[in-house]
Amino acid sequence: MPSWSTEAVPADVADEARAFNARLEALLATQPPMQAVPPQEIRAARRAGKGLFPAPVFLAEMQDLAIPARSGQVRLRIARPQGRTPAGVYLHLHGGGWMLGGADMQDTALMRLANAAGVVAASVEYRLSPEHPYPAGPDDCEDAARWLIDEGSRALDAPPVFAIGGESAGAYLSAVTLLRLGDRATAFAAANLAYGAYDLSMTPSVRAWGDRNLVLSLPIIEYFTGAFTPGMTSEQRRAPGVSPLFADLRGLPPALFTVGTLDPLLDDTLFMEARWRAAGGRTELRVWPDAIHGFNGFPLRLGALADAAQHQFLARSLHA
Repeated sequence: MPSWSTEAVPADVADEARAFNARLEALLATQPPMQAVPPQEIRAARRAGKGLFPAPVFLAEMQDLAIPARSGQVRLRIARPQGRTPAGVYLHLHGGGWMLGGADMQDTALMRLANAAGVVAASVEYRLSPEHPYPAGPDDCEDAARWLIDEGSRALDAPPVFAIGGESAGAYLSAVTLLRLGDRATAFAAANLAYGAYDLSMTPSVRAWGDRNLVLSLPIIEYFTGAFTPGMTSEQRRAPGVSPLFADLRGLPPALFTVGTLDPLLDDTLFMEARWRAAGGRTELRVWPDAIHGFNGFPLRLGALADAAQHQFLARSLHA
């Protein structure tokens, strides 16, 4: 089995990340627990730029497209590469613990990705818990993927070359979507999976993390998971359709796995990458030192390095 190590980064980049982590942890210690605030209030605060992450910037050049789905319709947020012909389409599934976030909450990041990788980026506005628990969100993402395979190339004016990916809950949803597609998963040339949760019964690194809050804590993860899969026991959450770590992973596309050493979900990525590779899939693993959950959502040079690695992976995969 191949060995792995954390990515080598310049000392000043690591120092910046460690200093930021200390400030963030101190700030979070002064705030009420996330699970004590109604989801609607957190969503409104984040959209207004009052949340934990930088204020969202809504770009006028982005497009919105409604596509048919079992729920009626699902909206896509579209970023097109500027001044170049796209090589394909990247289906993006946003993070937020299956409860927060939105397709239009990362316009600048999607536009950077579209330009750097030379692809059309289409982010899915899937339904959120607790109003819409499992399997609503996965259903919407599957419907978007099937639409993309069947009609998306023509509708988005791009070649029929596809990749899928996302961050946190979005990485989970990307893996679940590929598994739901079965043989049709071969339509995707790559999967870009950043710090996902793949075992909803919780891996050792999650269980051992405790109350320390660096974007995520054990209580926050338990809260998100309970809202997404209400009433399920740990054993029920290990079902392959719920936790992709336990699924048959044969036949899945090449994947890039990204995670930080200070992420409670570290084991999720390490275990999923190993199983993906053991099932015959090609993988790349990037473990970033001193990186917390969602680290590339903050203005850190460490996050910029991780983003650049993801952009390069997608460019290689879709321009091959």
